[in-house]
Amino acid sequence: MINKNLIYDVGMHKGEDTHYYLSKGFSVIAFEADPDLIKLAKKKFYNEINKQKLIIVEGAIVPENFSNKVQFYKNKKKTIWGTVVENWAKRNKESFDSESISIQVNSINFKEILNKYGVPYYLKIDIEGMDLVCCEALLSFNDKPSFISIESEKISFEKLKYEINLFEKLGYNNYKIIQQGSVNQQKEKFPSKEKKYLGYKFTVGSSGLFGEDLPSKWLNKKDTLAKYKKIFLLYKIFGDNSFLRRNILTKHFFIFFTKIIYKLTNVSIPGWYDTHAKHKSFK
Repeated sequence: MINKNLIYDVGMHKGEDTHYYLSKGFSVIAFEADPDLIKLAKKKFYNEINKQKLIIVEGAIVPENFSNKVQFYKNKKKTIWGTVVENWAKRNKESFDSESISIQVNSINFKEILNKYGVPYYLKIDIEGMDLVCCEALLSFNDKPSFISIESEKISFEKLKYEINLFEKLGYNNYKIIQQGSVNQQKEKFPSKEKKYLGYKFTVGSSGLFGEDLPSKWLNKKDTLAKYKKIFLLYKIFGDNSFLRRNILTKHFFIFFTKIIYKLTNVSIPGWYDTHAKHKSFK
């Protein structure tokens, strides 16, 4: 059975989203692997933890066949880039000159957590390469979160299609595509459809609105994939591995151009996108 007052914040980071969910009146199960960020969160949310409105699950979510301990790559420049995927850590170093240090953390079996705390109303996932592990765990449960969001694939369109097909298999059939760089421009609907209205100001790094408060209209699978095809064209032109980024003659112009665009619109090109999905059982 879905707990309509519960949200899972998978990838708590500095608590940007957890703070919003708690302020809305939800209880939160938050997941974080970085020990320094966990320490920060325990201090920041001391009262909420004591009142059992917030439970922090410490460690990294990994597939079931992993050992009790796992290597976690803690990024030196951007804490939000912490990951258990070694190739992602290498990419951050090679593409963005952002090194990581390797530490050992506890591994988390997401299926066990769902059995322990129940299925949430909304499941937000942003854990740098392990998002689909959480989605695949839901295959074992009859009940599914009413809403779910992940940070979507940006390199392989086939992998992107797998994400959407997995959502469909889980019973999700309505989607919204949200660019992360535009989140701090979002404004809550009044009245809010997700508990109380706050007039909340979202900061860079937060996932922003969710559920029925999200902007734009819900899309079906066909229209979602069509929209992502256009986004992937932008990735091909402007993305991390694009010609513009690799070519030394255009690299400095590209950096200047994208900074101007971001300054004018506060939206990065092409940036990362989150896929939000609504379950067919939601009324």
